[in-house]
Amino acid sequence: MSNNTQTIYSCNKCGAQFSKWNGRCLECGGWGTLSAGNTGENGEIRAEPAPAIDLDKIKEGGLIRIPTGIGEVDRCLGGGLVRGSLTLISGEPGIGKSTILAQIADAIAGSSGQGGAVYVSGEESAGQVKDRMERLGCRLGNIKFIGETDVDKVVAGLIDLKPSVAVIDSVQTVYSSELPGEAGGINQIRAAAVKFLEIAKRRNIAVILVGHITKDGGVAGPKQLEHVVDTVIYLESDPARDFRILRATKNRFGSVNELGIFEMTGEGFKEIKNPAGIFLGEGESISGTVISSVMEGTRPFLVEIQALVTKTVFGYPQRKASGFDLNRLQVLSAVLTKRAKINLSNQDIILNIVGGLKVSDPALDLAVCLAISSSLLNQTIDRKTIVLGEVGLGGEVRNIGKLKARLDEARKLGFTKAIIPDFNAKVDGIELTKVKKLEEIVKKITR
Repeated sequence: MSNNTQTIYSCNKCGAQFSKWNGRCLECGGWGTLSAGNTGENGEIRAEPAPAIDLDKIKEGGLIRIPTGIGEVDRCLGGGLVRGSLTLISGEPGIGKSTILAQIADAIAGSSGQGGAVYVSGEESAGQVKDRMERLGCRLGNIKFIGETDVDKVVAGLIDLKPSVAVIDSVQTVYSSELPGEAGGINQIRAAAVKFLEIAKRRNIAVILVGHITKDGGVAGPKQLEHVVDTVIYLESDPARDFRILRATKNRFGSVNELGIFEMTGEGFKEIKNPAGIFLGEGESISGTVISSVMEGTRPFLVEIQALVTKTVFGYPQRKASGFDLNRLQVLSAVLTKRAKINLSNQDIILNIVGGLKVSDPALDLAVCLAISSSLLNQTIDRKTIVLGEVGLGGEVRNIGKLKARLDEARKLGFTKAIIPDFNAKVDGIELTKVKKLEEIVKKITR
């Protein structure tokens, strides 16, 4: 019986195949890139078969989390960093990426039974990192520093130190000597991310990469970088206040709807553990102002909606919105005119979400309608009243998601009344007004 297998050489760089070995690839010109492999009768490359694992034999509890000790960070991550995971955190220059990572490294390194932390920086010296950590009040005993940009040397150092968490600040500054090109190039970033992914999985280390962003606000480098990592987190700033928002856009181990909110202080990031009312304005009740609630993951936030309705001076009536969908405002204006018998055909409407927020929650529909009606009719709505509900084209007030959670949060902040859809809901301490039709509640506030 004849042996039909033959040796074929393929280029590790471009994938070209040859029947004879050459020192140089004839396609891409790379030296020493050809490697041998066996082919079968139909020409496919033969290799050692990969071992198959029976999933039903894997014991439960393989996902081990490392609590950071910072509640808002753990909330965003879904309960803490996962051992063996690769996390990418990005944000604008100066927003505080290095600050919050120093606090995370300190919290994990100082926890009993968690092991140490390693801070790798290719941008700062050991003295600069130490000064920042001392300013933040970090305990330096369990935090090691590596000032190296060669990714292979960094990986070797992590293997020797065996930390629980490793921070790489930043992935754009490290390079691999195996590839041509400078640090920060597309190939270098991709290669560095793959090497850090391998050590994270094999050595069970939680690795956090810091990534720069482009002018468009995305992570600098190839999009594959975001595909390689397990979690992608953005650190954003609130334009109206000195807040920092930690938001996950990809999370293989938790929800991407959660976010953490911090206040930037001279001693680092300070958690805002009850941020539901931080976007509420202060002052007395005025016409056109209504309080409602939006959901970010499982967390409700109370927002203030302001509407200004004035008579159109010239031409068609104008519709302007800040932080709210303009098309939705047009729809709600038409519903008010048709179903609630409020003539807005000769009225300009300006709508604003206080605090610079941008929201798209349909639970704000009823509050927007009442804010418009309140401004037009010059009637005030008590600031201790929260308004929730989606409005349909027929003027019906529809139910919304997580209604009880929103009401519970409003009660904690001192709200005593609520206008909600006519569905089963009961919260102690709040007087509920249930509405089926938009026309009903509009008549009540115009009395």
